Amino acid sequence: MRAIWLREFGGPEVLVPGPAPDPVPGPGQVLIDVAHANITFIETQLRAGRPGPFRLTPPLIPGNGVGGVITAVGSDVDPALTGRRVVSATGGSGGYAERAAVDASAPIAVPAGLALDAAVALLADGRTATMLIEAVGVRPGDRVLVEAAAGGVGSLLVQLAARAGAQVIGAAGGRRKVDRLPGLGAELAVDYLLPEWAEQVRAAVGGVDVVLDGVGGPVARAAFDLLSPGGRMVSFGLASGEWSPVSAEAATARQVTVIRPDVPPARLRAYTEQALADAAAGRLRPLIGQRFPLERAADAHAAIEARATVGKTLLDVA
Repeated sequence: MRAIWLREFGGPEVLVPGPAPDPVPGPGQVLIDVAHANITFIETQLRAGRPGPFRLTPPLIPGNGVGGVITAVGSDVDPALTGRRVVSATGGSGGYAERAAVDASAPIAVPAGLALDAAVALLADGRTATMLIEAVGVRPGDRVLVEAAAGGVGSLLVQLAARAGAQVIGAAGGRRKVDRLPGLGAELAVDYLLPEWAEQVRAAVGGVDVVLDGVGGPVARAAFDLLSPGGRMVSFGLASGEWSPVSAEAATARQVTVIRPDVPPARLRAYTEQALADAAAGRLRPLIGQRFPLERAADAHAAIEARATVGKTLLDVA
């Protein structure tokens, strides 16, 4: 089968197309014919050799999320699963390929009427966005600032917060990204690359009640300073290259709650299922900004690292 190999850590160019043995589902596994592979920012960090949630030891096929059709099952797995459209995590590797064998308990059925590419775009980002909105307890009338609002997670957060009745302020880097935000539900859209962005927010809404921080660094600090007493803040990304610098002591002094979700795996699966159901019902729309064929995985990683992407980036495999 066709696959992408990571044989050494480094820049995007270390992702090299090449043949790989076809996986065979063992006991307790299913085989997925992959149509689309998910790419997350953390995968670009893992490829570079930085610490992350998975321990990678090259050579390997990277990729932790796929969508496709189950075409075979292990000897002890219900054969009725064959033919089912699913999305699935892979356990940390094996996703950038035409086929992937995964534990039979891992796949999540894609609801009828939802396209596979949309489902893959929601596999990780939809789960994260749904979890964050619940964790900060967005309420009608809240002034909610979403950073990295044109990204995969951020674009979903804008939609979910607006649906909850919040006044959403979207912050993104660059005019091309900012221009996408009103169509997602942001009442105010600002460019955080401009030095006066925080003052623009304060002049428009006077402050915010919730910060959903996907940038970290100085942008997170400026967003924190916009929070009113009793506000809530949660960080989900580091588009700036560093996490939020806000300390627990600073939050306490400002009467702000910094939330760090700790969610059991079973609940994470439920969040993914909720995001898929919302999308199937037309209540949530993933923003797929760019797609690359499997062989161009290196280009996809390079685009993400250059901050040149909008919304979700997918690898089209089939």
